[in-house]
Amino acid sequence: MTAGSGSVAPGSAGTVGLLHTVPALAQRFDSDVDAAAPLLRRLHVVDGWLLATAVAAGVTPQVEAAVAAHVQHLVAAGASAVLVTCSSVGEAAEAAAATVAVPVLRVDAPMAREAVTLASAPGARGRVAVLATLASTLGPTGRLVERAASDAGAGVEVAARVVDGAAAARDSGDGGRADRLVAEAVSDAARDADVVVLAQASMAGAAELARPAVPVLTSPAGGVAALVRALATTTGREPGER
Repeated sequence: MTAGSGSVAPGSAGTVGLLHTVPALAQRFDSDVDAAAPLLRRLHVVDGWLLATAVAAGVTPQVEAAVAAHVQHLVAAGASAVLVTCSSVGEAAEAAAATVAVPVLRVDAPMAREAVTLASAPGARGRVAVLATLASTLGPTGRLVERAASDAGAGVEVAARVVDGAAAARDSGDGGRADRLVAEAVSDAARDADVVVLAQASMAGAAELARPAVPVLTSPAGGVAALVRALATTTGREPGER
């Protein structure tokens, strides 16, 4: 585990915690939170073992216990709301929420609800395409979209698939090729769907390369917005209020 805190501004409106499984995403989300609410103090925990284990063996009891421990650590350090930025361990994040008294959010939850809204709108065909570069993410995000549809009483069909070769390209350091493969998959999936969901936060950059005729949803923006709203609910103050 690697832990660190973001900047603290005078008159800070509160503290949020973020749990990552990809080190590079800590900086990305720190910037996103800073842009949304610059007075917030940000606490980050990065644990790459969580994702490596989820990929190799699924979300094991050990992964669930580690996610809960990290969430509890962030809350003990002062976080009034926590965002788990890895979709692969999203269901573990939901379990961890029961162990603390502050909101614990899945980064992909707002995206799932928005996808269902778009796919069930008048004139839509009721189809959501979910793309991932890792099979470990496909199941959790696909199930989340299906649950969002059930909660909304919407008849939505979810088609989920892995983008072949994208994970290997990124692992080899060829992020450009990974993004191009994802963009090609987005264009293909958009032909039969009302909305395309990119299951992993690390796929967000590829959305800018694809220009399909349907919306392409990524998780970082919605996750950060939900985190800021949750903090306002918990503290009773909007970020920036003193």
